[in-house]
Amino acid sequence: MSSWIRPFRGLIVVLVLSISTLTACTETQPVEEDPDSQTEQPQDSEENASVGKEDEAPSEEESKESVKEKQPGDVDATVTNVVDGDTIDIKINGREERVRLLLVDTPETVHPDKPVQPFGPEASDYAKEMLSGKEVRFEYDGPKRDHYDRLLGYVWVDGENFNQQLLEKGLARYAYEYDPPYVHAASMKNAETRAKQQEKGIWSIDGYVTDEGFREDESSSVEETKASSPYEGSLPYDPQGPDRDCGDFSSQEAAQAFYEAAGGPAQDPHRLDGHDQDGLVCESL
Repeated sequence: MSSWIRPFRGLIVVLVLSISTLTACTETQPVEEDPDSQTEQPQDSEENASVGKEDEAPSEEESKESVKEKQPGDVDATVTNVVDGDTIDIKINGREERVRLLLVDTPETVHPDKPVQPFGPEASDYAKEMLSGKEVRFEYDGPKRDHYDRLLGYVWVDGENFNQQLLEKGLARYAYEYDPPYVHAASMKNAETRAKQQEKGIWSIDGYVTDEGFREDESSSVEETKASSPYEGSLPYDPQGPDRDCGDFSSQEAAQAFYEAAGGPAQDPHRLDGHDQDGLVCESL
């Protein structure tokens, strides 16, 4: 080391250490953020999120359409006329159409070549009660029309398959399976099986239901039975006659009328009111 540098060696060391210390402090000191930017940023995010939610929220009309899409069936319709238990008229897509209910067959009431068949009037009355003037959903399944140019399908009312309800009540048989598979075939066959096991409606007459329809001579035999009976009232059975149970009636309404004619609710000789004694009989029909 040169002789002239030695006197300044200590000063040089001090300067180097001082510079190193200042450099380290500058590199590690955190940068302070603008306080205003800290408060404004969340507000911007909230506003953006709010705008996004408004954009994503469905309108009232869209919500209604979404609910309608979840309803069973393919298209809205209005029932304008009930012809009989399995045939109705509807207004659909702005025009009147005749509908043959799919996979069901009810006894005849208006056939030009056949007499009124047992449980035909009950099926017609039930269809009128459930469908007349109602807004319904119509569902296609397979060919849309039969050879009479009638629409073929299921009618859904209040979220229930009316075709299946006819089977459940024992007012129709499962029939006319021309183009399987059908969407609701299994559930409808099960409904028919339940009615058959409980001997409801058409299943309460031995041999009445056949593979081809309904035994035609049953109409005359029923009329003969009524004619030979001393009871001449409007009810299917004499309220003062032999004991009856719920299986003898085609509908809750028929059982209720019989129950009241027999003296209910003051007395219930046929024990139709069960254990609850609420004045409503055969509620399972």
